[in-house]
Amino acid sequence: MKEALFLSLKLSFFTTLILLLISLVLSPLLAFKEFKGKSLVVALVTLPLVLPPTVLGFYLILLFSPESPFGKLVQSILGKTLLFSFEGLVVASVIYSLPLAVLPLTSAMEKIPKELIYTSYVFGYGKVETFFRVILPLSLNGLITSVVMSFANTMGEFGVVLMVGGNIPGETQTLSIFIYDAVQALDYKTAHRASVLLVGVSLLVMFIVLKVRGRVRVDV
Repeated sequence: MKEALFLSLKLSFFTTLILLLISLVLSPLLAFKEFKGKSLVVALVTLPLVLPPTVLGFYLILLFSPESPFGKLVQSILGKTLLFSFEGLVVASVIYSLPLAVLPLTSAMEKIPKELIYTSYVFGYGKVETFFRVILPLSLNGLITSVVMSFANTMGEFGVVLMVGGNIPGETQTLSIFIYDAVQALDYKTAHRASVLLVGVSLLVMFIVLKVRGRVRVDV
């Protein structure tokens, strides 16, 4: 159980970190820019929300397969396939949780009064300074929401992780898959302990985030 918990925490950490970087680039683009194909980008970002995990997992298996062009490229670079590997779990989890990271931050940025951004330009701040001094602080609650939703969703993910990573103890067996195995073996005591542990970790993360959000103050 400890190995499965550690793997889940490790997977959630790296997935959330990557999604944070992606959302900091993609969310401002979707919130403030108008460009050709924007609706398509939004649709693609949102797609994992409506796709069944098994469908997404199936197409990721095809994508990661050593027989596919992408799979061959990855194998030539890494020397191994993404299937049934921790790296594959990270990529799959990033894709699966992408809308939960990008959309809350995009929504928060869209609510920022444009006058504040224009005022920043008037005072001589460039786009980068305006982003870090005005836009990011004013959308901090959205950023925190993105982080916690990405982390919590990855901690509890089952379908995509099982299909892409299989069920290899110590390698790709997350806590949610460990619980499934315990139930399949009719070991309800172990399943209950693991479930309580997963709920406890999720509640702890939520509590910390809510406390942080309650302390967030932005001076404009």
